[in-house]
Parts: sequence; structure tokens; C-alpha cells
Amino acid sequence: MATQVADKPAQTSPTAAPDAVVVRFAGDSGDGMQLTGGQFTLSTALAGNDLATFPDFPAEIRAPQGTLFGVSAFQINFGSREINTAGDAPDVLVAMNPAALKVNLSALKPGGLIIADTGEFTQRNLDKAKYASNPIEDGSLAKWNVLAFDISALTVEAVKDFGLGNKDALRCKNMWTLGLALWMFDRDRQPLIDWLNAKFARKPELAGANIAALNAGHAYGETAELSGPLKKLHIDPVPAAPGLYRTITGAEAVSLGLVAGAQLAGLHMFFGGYPITPASSILHYLVKMKEFGVTTFQAEDEIAAICSAIGASYAGQLGVTSSSGPGIALKGEAMGLAVMTELPLVIVNSQRGGPSTGLPTKTEQSDLYQAVYGRNGDAPIPVISARSPSDVFEVAIEACRIAVEYMTPVILLTDGYIANAAEPWKVPDPETFAPFKAQFLTEKNDGDRLLPYARDTKGARPWIKPGTPGLMHRIGGIEKNQGTGNIDYSPENHQAMTDARKAKIDGIVVPDQDVSLGDAKGRLAVVGWGSTYGPIRRAVDNARAKGLSVSHIHVRNIWPLPRNLGDLLKGFDKVLVPEMNTGQFKTVLRDQLLVDAESLTKTSGQPFQIAELDAAIAKFFDGVPGNEGGAVEPNSQQLPNPVAGYDDGSLKAGGDAQ
Repeated sequence: MATQVADKPAQTSPTAAPDAVVVRFAGDSGDGMQLTGGQFTLSTALAGNDLATFPDFPAEIRAPQGTLFGVSAFQINFGSREINTAGDAPDVLVAMNPAALKVNLSALKPGGLIIADTGEFTQRNLDKAKYASNPIEDGSLAKWNVLAFDISALTVEAVKDFGLGNKDALRCKNMWTLGLALWMFDRDRQPLIDWLNAKFARKPELAGANIAALNAGHAYGETAELSGPLKKLHIDPVPAAPGLYRTITGAEAVSLGLVAGAQLAGLHMFFGGYPITPASSILHYLVKMKEFGVTTFQAEDEIAAICSAIGASYAGQLGVTSSSGPGIALKGEAMGLAVMTELPLVIVNSQRGGPSTGLPTKTEQSDLYQAVYGRNGDAPIPVISARSPSDVFEVAIEACRIAVEYMTPVILLTDGYIANAAEPWKVPDPETFAPFKAQFLTEKNDGDRLLPYARDTKGARPWIKPGTPGLMHRIGGIEKNQGTGNIDYSPENHQAMTDARKAKIDGIVVPDQDVSLGDAKGRLAVVGWGSTYGPIRRAVDNARAKGLSVSHIHVRNIWPLPRNLGDLLKGFDKVLVPEMNTGQFKTVLRDQLLVDAESLTKTSGQPFQIAELDAAIAKFFDGVPGNEGGAVEPNSQQLPNPVAGYDDGSLKAGGDAQ
């Protein structure tokens, strides 16, 4: 985490430098690329740039070293203007071995810079990467700028005074590379030196070796006097409102938001979870927050995790559980129990590629049907989605509010991209959030009778802590009598209770839908949800700059939908719904609003690129004066899916860094 206080709006200076740059670090899983990217992100945040990151790592715990399946990458887009995505095509690719070069080369912008470690381009590693010849020497990299030198040897030389073996010495080369990157982009090394001293406080020789490698990489950029593409580049700070800023990932933000929501409800929080990628980080962060009344429990399986959270809610705490798609499926029956018992519960789904085990470390939005429809019986649950890492904080608070005020489980949708990505976040003033204190029934509510399933004006039943004198009542998964809560199988009662549970969810008041960018009427509305926000916004902004009648509408409340959404969409001739699935939200919109929406789908495990959306939008304006483009395909446009990390050539990255 990096924090910075902005006392006044940042001032930019006249410069010929670009307003945004995209850098991708790529190497073997053991090369520390995520650590390198994370620390470069912190230095970028401290420099005052806006940024967005995209960690992309393999699902294998440890693939064979040097193989294509073991490549780990970290991309960061940073600049002196607002940044909405991690960028389409990198301007700079740091490739620590041949496999990293091969997997990531197709994404690099033509004319971009390749920094390669020649020490790893041995015949054995070339064979593992399935190169017939050395690409650094055979001319195949002619359309890019190439800076190749032996980073491995330079690192070993830099740390030789610390008595490390060759294997341990080579583990420092990510710091050497980071030092060079810090020099390239005019970053201060001291915060990272302080971090290394703290990290290796008990092993000063390792701290010294890593710092030596960091300084050596920085010095190489200063003193090598390299001609050609490697130059020092200063990116001005982004103009920012005064306040305290910090970098935050989606997993951190949802954890902080859940804690804030529990505090606003006046409740202790119980988190029952089971490790699963990419949701595990939420448990890791919450376990450090005991001082805020947070109890964490790592259960033996997904079913135990959600059932323990339901038990905590029954006992008067705010129950929370978290998982990804396969684990959410296992929790399905217990979700029905939470619906039947009408207890507050927050269920966080950090979506990943599926079905089944699917793509554990890749992102997707394919659990929307599961969230909206995926339980036995009529078991409606509110669904709310976050659009970015920083947005998750407010969304988590809103999920807690709905759960407490309406006595219902709530599903909060994020995804692998949001969970792992980082961006700057202006720390909000706690006083700006209105409390929603939980109310517990302490005495009988019908004269001398207790009606545990009586309902308030919102349709919510009372919350009763077990052990409250005189308020003993039945609870469980069998149908309740609509007043007393006693078991009641009668047809009339089941109809009444089914209707009551549905009416409660349908009646949840959510904010009216606004237009994120553009006009409230026009030719085309691009409707998104979740992490598609950034690329859609940039693409719509690009289209509007060309004079096209395009608007961006981004939906947070998936179920129930905002009441004005149907009327809003009817103001547009066409509706396009880009999503990382096969068209699930498009189906929901057609089902609920009778909107003739069209899909743009992608299920490659990678986020949308702005160029893909630019092309899709352009097709809607074929024949419109001043615009060239092809006719839009009927019903659905599906983007080609790269296989095993390779671009098949049909999707070309291009345009400026976004």
C-alpha cells in the first residue's frame, strides 16, 4: 500500500512526454514479476500518477521453469490524466526469459520497447519456449525496439559482496529490473529501499543484496549511455483534488467496505470462508481487523463456511461469506436456507472463468445467471456489482445495508480482475456515510404473542437474538407460517410466503439509473456492468470525440434493476451489452425490460480491450455521414478467443495507450 496526502491540486509542467504509458513485466512464476509490478505500482502512486494494474498469473502452483504455461505477467497503465483501464497494448515489455517474450509479444504495440535478459536466452530455454531460433538474433523482432543485455550476469555481479550462492543471487534480478524501470520513469528509490529493509529486517544480508541489485539497475540506466530506445521519461502527476490517497486492490476494498458496513450497522462481523482463487485474499485481509469486531473462520469446506455465517447472523452478528464460482455453487442450498429464514447475509463472489474448476486465475463475468437465478425453488436474492477496485468499498457498504434493512442475503459480484487489480483511491470521510443501525426485537410484537414473521413496511421480518427472554421461536429450512414461523405445509401459506419473499426483494429501493457518460437519448447506448466499466468508458469517450451519438450506462444494481432503467434504454435506437460471458446480462435486460439488446461477448479470461469496443461501436454507425464502418451482426457478436495465452491474430491491439 502507498499513501499520499494531496494538499492542493497537482500542478503539471509543460512537457513533450506522453500523458500515459503502459508497461508489462513478464517472466517465470519464480521471477517475482507480481512483486516487481506491485512495487512499481507503489512508486507510481507516490509519484502522483493515476494508474490501473492487471496482474496475470498462471493457475499452476509452480509450472516447470521456463515453460509457456509458467509465465507470470503484471501490466500497469499510468499517466498524467484519468486512467480507466490497465491499457490495451504495452509500450514497454520486460521479458525475463524466452517464454515470457513469446506469450506476451503479440500484445506489444508496434514500435514498442522490448527489454530482454539475454542470460536466459539459452538453447534449453529457447527449446522450452518452442523457438526454432533465437528471436533476439534472427530478425523476427524487427518491428519493435529491442534492448537486450545480460541482466542475470549484471545481478550476480551487483550482489557478489553479500556471499549469496548463484541461485539466491539470481533471485535478486527482479530488483535489478525494477531499479532500471525506476530510472526510466524518474521514480524515487527510497520508499522501496525502506520497504526492503522492513521486509528483510531479520535477514539484513538479503535486504542488502536486494538493495544493491535495485541500485545497480538504476545506475545502469544512469551510466550506460545507451543509444536508441532507452531514455529517461518523466510523467507529470495527475491533477487531483486535495485529500488522502492510497493504492487499493479490489480484495482490500471489499474487506474494508464490509468492515465499514458492519460498523455503520452497529454490528460485529463474522466471516466464514474457504480458500479459493481469487477470493482467498478477502480472508487474508479480514483476519488482520480483529480490533473492529471482526471474527474470521476458515471452514473445512464451502458449505460449512456459509452455514457458519448464517449461524452468526442468527446469533445477531453480520454474517459474511466469500468464494468464487465453483464455491458459490456449493453454497447454493445454504443460500436457500438464508432466504427461508430471512436473515441478513453478504455473499461475495469473486468471479473467475468456468465452468467447474475452469480458469482459476483468469477473469470472467459468467456467474450472473447463477447469482440471479441459481437456487432451487423461488429464492430471490438481491444482486449488486462493483465496477472497479475502489468502487467495491461503497458497493460492499450498500450490500450490508440492504442485507440488514431487508433481512435478506445479498450477493456482491466482483471478478478476478477487480480482486487483483490496483488503482488510486481517495480515502473517504467516514462522516459522509449514513448509519443504518440494526434493530433487534426485544419484546413480543402482537400483544402477548410473538410473530417472528410479521413484516414491516419494507417487507422485512424482525431480527431476534436467540436467548432473548420470552421470544423463543422456530427457525429452519422448512416453510414457515406467515405470521408465527411455525411449520406450515398448506398450499395457501406456501403461496403467501413465496409471494411475500418475492415482494420484499422486488420492493428494495435502489437509486435511479444515471448515464455514466453522454446523453440520456441517442443512437446507441453501451450498457455494462462490473469490471467492463473502464474499457467501455474509454471507448465511448473515443466515439463521442468523433461526434458519434453514443452513451455509456453502467448498472450497479443487477437485481432488482433500477426502476427507471427500462424507460432510459427506450430513449436509444440500439443497445449494446459488452460482457465477459455469452450474453447473460443481455438476457436479463430482455427478460425484465423487453429491450432488444445486442451482445458483445468475450470469454478469453482477459478483460476487454478498448480497441475491441471501438470496433464494435463503429459498426452501429455504418452509413452514418462522417463515419465508416461495417454493418452490425444480428443478435450477438462474439470476439475470437486466444488460446493458451496466444493472440490468434484476429484481434489487433492498437491506438494510444488507454
